[in-house]
Amino acid sequence: MEGTDWQLVKKRTADPDGGTVHVSADGERYRRTGGEALRAEAAFQQMIAGLDYPVPRVLECGETSDGAFFVVEESLGGQSLHETALACLDGGRTPADTVVDQLAEVSARLLYAQAAHPVDAAPEALRQWVEQAGWTHDVFAENPDFDTPRTHAALDRVVDQLGGVPLVWGHLDYGLPNVLPAGVIDWQHHGVVPLGYDVAPALEVVPFKGGAKGYAAAPAQRERYLAALDAAARAAGADPVSPHLGAFLLVKALFFLALMRPADPARADKQQKWQKWQYRRHLFLKGLEQYERTGNVDTALFPTLGDFAAGQGSAGRP
Repeated sequence: MEGTDWQLVKKRTADPDGGTVHVSADGERYRRTGGEALRAEAAFQQMIAGLDYPVPRVLECGETSDGAFFVVEESLGGQSLHETALACLDGGRTPADTVVDQLAEVSARLLYAQAAHPVDAAPEALRQWVEQAGWTHDVFAENPDFDTPRTHAALDRVVDQLGGVPLVWGHLDYGLPNVLPAGVIDWQHHGVVPLGYDVAPALEVVPFKGGAKGYAAAPAQRERYLAALDAAARAAGADPVSPHLGAFLLVKALFFLALMRPADPARADKQQKWQKWQYRRHLFLKGLEQYERTGNVDTALFPTLGDFAAGQGSAGRP
C-alpha cells in the first residue's frame, strides 16, 4: 500500500529469514516482512479466513524491492488479552472476568470454525501431531532419561484416547498473548491438531510459565471457560472437548520442556536457565504421574518456579 506511513513495531526474530513488523500510523493495518516461513503463514491464513476462522484478513502480499516477502493484514486491535489481563490486575493474581469471557468468546468462535471444517488426514496424523506439538525429538534428545517405555506408554494412551476426535487445522501455539478481542494472530506454527487442542488448555498453560506471567485463572473461571467450549462444540455437532484436557496437557508439558536444557549448565550465567529446565522437567513428571493415575492433569497442583527453587535449594546443581 503505497503512501502509508509505517512505524516500526519490532524485528521478527522467530523467522529464520529475519524481517520486521510495522504498523500503519492509524493503527488499522500491520505490515510484516520475512522469507518463506512468512509466505507459508500468509497462504495458510488466507485459507483459514475462507473457513471463517477468526483471523486477520490479508489485504496485500508480495515481494519488496530487495526480494523479501511482505504481507499487509488488518489489525485486530492494539492489545492482546495477555496484556489486558496484566493491565487489569488489582493487587491479586486472578485475571478479570471480562478477560476470561473475551477469551471464551474468541476460543468458541475458533472451535466452531474448526469443527465445521475437519481435515481428512492420514491415519498416522494423530501420532505426528504428538511429535510436532510435543517437540518429542528435541525433548528426548535433551532428556534421554524421559525416552522410556513409561513415557511412550502414556503417549500411546493419548493417541488412543483421541482416536475418535476430529482432526482440524490448528494454531499449535494458542494462548492469551496471541488472542485479541477480535481474533487470533501469529499462525506460523500451524498444523493438523485434534479438535480442542488449541483452545482447551489456554488457561491451563499459564502455570507452565512458573508464575512469572503475573496471573492465574481461578477454578470457577476455568470451569466457566471449558463449559463455553463444550457448548460451542455441541453447537457444531461435535463432542465436548473438556474430557480430553489431560491428554492435551501432557503434550503441552513436553512442548514447554523442549529446547530448555542449557548447553553448559555449570556456567554461572546459565544457572537461571538450568533451574528453569529442572522446573519444567518436574512439571512434566507431575503431569505424567497425574495422567497415568487419573487421565487428567491438574495444573493448579503445580508449584510456582519460586516455590520449586526454594524447595530444591542447591541439591542437584552442577
